[in-house]
Amino acid sequence: MDRARLQQTLTLLPICLALAFALTALGSSHWCEGTRRVVKPLCRNRPGELHCIHFAGGRGGSRRDNKSQEVQYMWETGEDKFAQRRFHVGLWQSCEESFNGADEKCRSFQSIIPAEEQGVLWLSIGAEVLDVLLVLTNAILLGSRVSRDSSGLDWLKVNAAVAILMVLAGLLGMVAHMMYTTIFRITVNLGPDDWKPQTWDYGWSYCLAWGSFALCMAVSVTAMSRYTAALLALTEKRRGQKDSRRSPHDFLEPESSEVVWESGAAPSPAGHALESVSGHLPPGAPGKVSMC
Repeated sequence: MDRARLQQTLTLLPICLALAFALTALGSSHWCEGTRRVVKPLCRNRPGELHCIHFAGGRGGSRRDNKSQEVQYMWETGEDKFAQRRFHVGLWQSCEESFNGADEKCRSFQSIIPAEEQGVLWLSIGAEVLDVLLVLTNAILLGSRVSRDSSGLDWLKVNAAVAILMVLAGLLGMVAHMMYTTIFRITVNLGPDDWKPQTWDYGWSYCLAWGSFALCMAVSVTAMSRYTAALLALTEKRRGQKDSRRSPHDFLEPESSEVVWESGAAPSPAGHALESVSGHLPPGAPGKVSMC
């Protein structure tokens, strides 16, 4: 395996990892996690139940009235009437654990947020989907080039395409995450009373989403640096080829002039050479050289 293909194979690994992170975060409901303070129900015919308010009803009318007043007092002022229930929220739904902790009750997150923020939620979801599609396109493009023989110019084009597509995917993911964070904060303040959390924090899906963004930007910077280095190397190579083509013609002119001077002939202003006329003089005449 040549060096270029090895580099592209190493680049393909973080792209696949970013795709896995983005897909997991998109389908998960653990973007935000927290607890809610919920009123316990009354224990009716459930003496062993722990997550409810116990009371004992008497047979007499006065005793029944006293017990009813006692339960009413606990219901209004007692602290034992509250229970902490954990919940987690994603792009699609919000889930909350039951009192016994055996199962969860889920509902659509779109039904919880205020009506004026639902359009922003769909924009966030659309940006997340486009982010996944761009990362998938990069993975397919780079995987197809790695599996076949490609020239240096092909790798140059691939690096440019990967750099552009990955930076677009990263920016779309960043905008989508920020929009979702804004929507969730607004829902915490203006959402329904039967959903408002007491405490909350970001979950592991939210961390995966930002991890995908970081990988996209890292791959984009790496691909851009490789593209720049390859472009400079290609430019230097072409310049060297042009210099090598011009160098033989440059050295022929001095060599030809040296031959002319060695032969004893030089060009005159009129374009004629020096001529020796000694051979044309009559016998016994002194040898002279005239210039024509």
